[in-house]
This record gives sequence, structure tokens and C-alpha cells, in this order.
Amino acid sequence: MKLVLTEFVTLDGVSQGPGSPTEDTSDGFTRGGWLVPYIDEVFVQRTAEWLHRADGLLLGRRTYDAFARDWPQITDPSDPYTKLMNSLPKYVVSTTLREGDWQPTTVLAALDGVDELKKRSGGELQVHGSARLGCSLLMAGLVDVVRLVVAPTVLGAGRRLFEHRMDAVGLKPMRHELTPRGLALFEYETVGAASVGEYEGFSAFV
Repeated sequence: MKLVLTEFVTLDGVSQGPGSPTEDTSDGFTRGGWLVPYIDEVFVQRTAEWLHRADGLLLGRRTYDAFARDWPQITDPSDPYTKLMNSLPKYVVSTTLREGDWQPTTVLAALDGVDELKKRSGGELQVHGSARLGCSLLMAGLVDVVRLVVAPTVLGAGRRLFEHRMDAVGLKPMRHELTPRGLALFEYETVGAASVGEYEGFSAFV
């Protein structure tokens, strides 16, 4: 399976609490719900298409607990995500969780289990939220694709996606799209270590 990291972020890189002011108030965060004003039909269509490529969800403990609390409560038959979110296999990387009650759930004690999952045939193993896990997976060279939905807002506070110390990672742009309400959708393929260079004047690039 291909490992895909999907994240919603602001222009200043905040990934905490995109869907509601009460979604994640840890560390005193009070600015949640920043994605909601920009959600439109194109965003829903595209993210639903992404989810349909998944053969499993890979989550950290914090995100798993929030998803397990909220997704089973959504009963709207027209919701494009609920059936898949509740039925797809869930894999949780955690050293404290022994078993999950949002079935089907498998607990992985270490990233070694992720490497084994990737060797299975199938579509995508998708990480949603779980910023700390996502950074660990990137650092371990396990992420194949990064999908970002960037909201046109600057919060100035909140937990940032790539704030954790990690090695530099190179990304190759694959696709991009701007939705009618201003969400920027980016898809990147990971290409190993990030490249660097030294500017030697305009003539070197023409």
C-alpha cells in the first residue's frame, strides 16, 4: 500500500482544530474551526475522492480518540465520508492503547508495524490529522505522498504540522487546485532528502 499523509493547515502551518472551536482545545487553543468558512462543493468532492482510494486509516492516539468519539455519531446518509470512515480498517500507533472500540481497529506498538502494512497489496494507507505521527513517518522515510489543504487564514497560534524536529524532506509537486472559496489543494510525492543550492545570478537559470 502507498502511505499518504493528508493534512489541513493554515497559511502559517497550524493543523490544530480545523473543524470546530471545540474539536481540540488542548494547550488552551481557542481558534479552532478555521477551515469551515472555506468548505465548498469542490473541497467535498475532492476529499471524498481521496478517501475512496483508502484501504486503511493510520492514526495517532489523539486523533484516533477524537475520531472514535465523533464519527460513529454521524448518521446523515448523504454524508460522503461517514460510511468509509466507520468501516475502513483503522491502525493506531500507540504505546498506551491496548485495544480500540472503533472497529475494525488494530493497535501498532511501533512504526515497524507500519512498514509491514505498506508491504501489503492495496490502494492507500491514509494518515489524517495525527501531526506528530505524520512527522515521525516522514522522518522514517515511510510517507509516499503528502496531500495538503491550505486555508487562506493566519492564526498566529496553535499546534503546527511540521513544528517537530526532523530531517529535511524533498517533495515533488504532482497536482494543485484552488477551490471556489479559496482552499489550495496540493499533492506532493516524497523524493528523499531535500535539495539545496546557492544562488549564482539570474543567468544561471535561463
